[in-house]
Amino acid sequence: MKINRTYQSLLDKSISSMLSAIEIYNKPDFKYREETFSILSINSWELLFKARILKLSSFRMNSIYIMENKKKKNGEKSKILRPKLNRARNPMTISLAESILRLRSKGENVSLNLVKSLFALIELRDNAIHFHNTTDISKEIQELGFACIKNFMELIQRWEPKVKLSQYNFYLMPLAYVDSNIESEAVLTDEVANYLNFLKKKVSETDIEDVDFSVAIGIDISFKKNTTLEGIGMRYDANGVPISLSEEDITKKYPLTYKDTTSTAYRRYSNFKINTDFHSAMRTIKENKKLSHNRKLDPNNPKSQVKTFFNSNIWPVLDKIYIKK
Repeated sequence: MKINRTYQSLLDKSISSMLSAIEIYNKPDFKYREETFSILSINSWELLFKARILKLSSFRMNSIYIMENKKKKNGEKSKILRPKLNRARNPMTISLAESILRLRSKGENVSLNLVKSLFALIELRDNAIHFHNTTDISKEIQELGFACIKNFMELIQRWEPKVKLSQYNFYLMPLAYVDSNIESEAVLTDEVANYLNFLKKKVSETDIEDVDFSVAIGIDISFKKNTTLEGIGMRYDANGVPISLSEEDITKKYPLTYKDTTSTAYRRYSNFKINTDFHSAMRTIKENKKLSHNRKLDPNNPKSQVKTFFNSNIWPVLDKIYIKK
């Protein structure tokens, strides 16, 4: 099948721009890290959206141009539309915000969490000149950056599953150790404080039922001087050393009840029903300790009733069974 050159170029440049944003962010010493990441990542999203619009419009270039009414010789506007030209006499393309509107007009359900995350990055880009290169917003911007990369990979795999993202390193370098005696609140400018308030508002508006896209991804880092295994990072291994989780940790890891699962499934899938097939799938999920946890309603009572909670990773399992809306 012949691939449209403009479409492929936009898609390739989108991936390259995101990789450039990540590469800049991960440099050991770069004084304009967060601001540059926001500029390049927003450029990446804009290119991706334009590529998608172009494909949905049978590769008509007018679909991504800013169109205006052609002027007649007498100065009046005609009904004929033509691309608006920039100072170099080249057609002007649409903005990221307009791209989202055009995608929705073509039936694409662009996630609200994704939109809020992108506009938080746009706000950082537009206000970069007001920000000082201090550590006061590094953690918040990295949380936004994690969500940006996760959302980018999710959408490309949804729109272009043939693209092999595994060949690239889509990750942000972990936060460097900062002296705990530093009081970052003391160096906040009014502009930075306003931006943080804006960002917190966007995060507070997160749609928790939208499990595919995130506004920001939280980072919780602690340092312990310890000679035991408690001071070592862990990951799951069938033959590994067993560890214990607190009730609070378990609640965070398994936030979904059975009712939460069915309610979200009705909204997520077009063919969902609570029937034998669903019960069979849930039995399989309950057998997987990484996807479910049986919690006693009264931990101190051996005879207490048990309630099952589920991890958000159950959705990729159910996605294979049901049709997403």
